[in-house]
Amino acid sequence: MSWRRLGILLTVVVVMAVGLILVFFPRSNATEQETPSPNYRQMRLAMVQALVNAEILQTESVIKAMQATRRHLFVPPEVRPLAYLDTPLPIGEDQTISAPSIVAKMTELLKPQKEHIVLEVGTGSGYQAAVLAHIVKHVYTIEIVEALAKSAAQRLARLRYENVTVKCGDGYQGWPEHAPFGGIIVTCAPEEIPQPLVEQLKEGGRMVIPVGPESGIQQLYLLEKEGGSMKQTAIWLVRFVPMTGEAQQP
Repeated sequence: MSWRRLGILLTVVVVMAVGLILVFFPRSNATEQETPSPNYRQMRLAMVQALVNAEILQTESVIKAMQATRRHLFVPPEVRPLAYLDTPLPIGEDQTISAPSIVAKMTELLKPQKEHIVLEVGTGSGYQAAVLAHIVKHVYTIEIVEALAKSAAQRLARLRYENVTVKCGDGYQGWPEHAPFGGIIVTCAPEEIPQPLVEQLKEGGRMVIPVGPESGIQQLYLLEKEGGSMKQTAIWLVRFVPMTGEAQQP
């Protein structure tokens, strides 16, 4: 038998074998198998590296915190495959989780240190608080939407972020019982900087806050407290959900 004929015969045998497999093991069984889960760790590390390459992430402690914080666990299951794209995502109650580049930039601007006690206004799903918790001594975070405050507290407890305390309330007044704060980070936009937050910032502390109209582009500011006065630096144009509650009172 020639090699050509032998090759044809082997091809026929393979085709017949595949046919028999399809008869006795229909393809419908294969489609019922679960799709492999995304490699979230690999996606997370790639996201962080992209932010490093863009020079948004530069501080080693912040880089490690972003690598360690599992963003996909802070968004609803239906959008988890998008968790490591640089985009905001819905978290319910007409609120969003900020894009990773915004979280990275705001955290870098805050210059968190391991001895710091930090105040966050606008807990959302708890992601920003979780990032900070990897770096600082304690994070006190306030969320005005009760459902989000409750779910964030449960999520952070489940993930064992023991140095984060969540409160449901109006963040405009800050959290005076735990002031002064080494850093204050605000993830919702008032139309003007709340004076109580200025007063609760420690001398030498930093505040990162978006300020501007409810429906429009806002300015992200870095405020530094020096000699009792505030040095203000404009950073980026941004768009955040508005600060509600007292911030909206005339």
